[in-house]
Amino acid sequence: MARWRAGDRGKLMRSDAPILSVIIVSFNTQALTLRCLETLHAELEGISSEVFVVDNGSADGSGSAVRERFPQVRLIESRRNAGFGAANNAAMREARGRYFLLLNSDAFLRSGAVRALICCLKAKPGTAVVGPRLLNEDGSLQRSCFRFPRPLQAWAENLWISYLFPDSSAVGDFQRWAHDEEREVDFVSGACLLVRRDVYEQVGGFDEAFFLYAEETDWQRRIRDAGWEVVFTPTAEVTHLGGASGAGSSPRISRYFFRGLDLYERKHHGFGGFVSVRFAMIVGCSLRAALWAIVLLTVAKHRDLARAKVRLHIWLAFRQATCWNVAFGGGISV
Repeated sequence: MARWRAGDRGKLMRSDAPILSVIIVSFNTQALTLRCLETLHAELEGISSEVFVVDNGSADGSGSAVRERFPQVRLIESRRNAGFGAANNAAMREARGRYFLLLNSDAFLRSGAVRALICCLKAKPGTAVVGPRLLNEDGSLQRSCFRFPRPLQAWAENLWISYLFPDSSAVGDFQRWAHDEEREVDFVSGACLLVRRDVYEQVGGFDEAFFLYAEETDWQRRIRDAGWEVVFTPTAEVTHLGGASGAGSSPRISRYFFRGLDLYERKHHGFGGFVSVRFAMIVGCSLRAALWAIVLLTVAKHRDLARAKVRLHIWLAFRQATCWNVAFGGGISV
């Protein structure tokens, strides 16, 4: 018979509960999900753990493939794509681990990554979330640490002020940082992050109003508001391909991205902040479209790139000027 012990904050936990619960969300990424699980299997050796795969209504047989190749994995199959946050929440509600490792299906752990993340979190009692150093498939650095979106930041980025003062706590960002030292950040990429179970129990899971994009930003903002820290560590490395679930549907993914940003701004900065960010983006996109138009007219070898950039920034400026449903409580349904 399993024994039970009193856990932190008065919770009851099984004495045989694992240290780690790994949660992978899959949507039409069968080959990548299997590759992710293969990489994970080696990393979990010697660590008390459980693994969840939440299949978000895939049409490519992902669920059947996981069930056949990895029968020890706890598979949660959804009939529809409920969104990234909702899928993670479904697994976190069932997870028993002391720590939750949220891992994208296109993220592949490098040797020692899991232990490095756990060691970092154990050594920092006030830290809720720790993220690894993300690398592209060719080994180059992938930006994974960010400042929370806010009106001042939006104006600084759209007027290039943040590029002039990258280290400023007021308007700077992490774009020029080499990601070679451990440090506290606003939030880390949701491609791979380790979070304490206690934090989930205190703050709750993802806001399921976010379908895709900005849900991890909102979650870590709420975690930070509750008094916890978010830390980046270079001692753990993960290869992340990026965008696999949205392959072949980039216009729709773009709509999800900007609607997620809309919802975040409306939720955390109110109507005034939302409007300020919108105008900052309209100004920034208009300036970029004008500059790329000059390149289009004057630099023949970059004409194709410039033409694409002009179209992109005109579309963004038009979208930001015309889509106001979230501002008036319209949500982000697509």
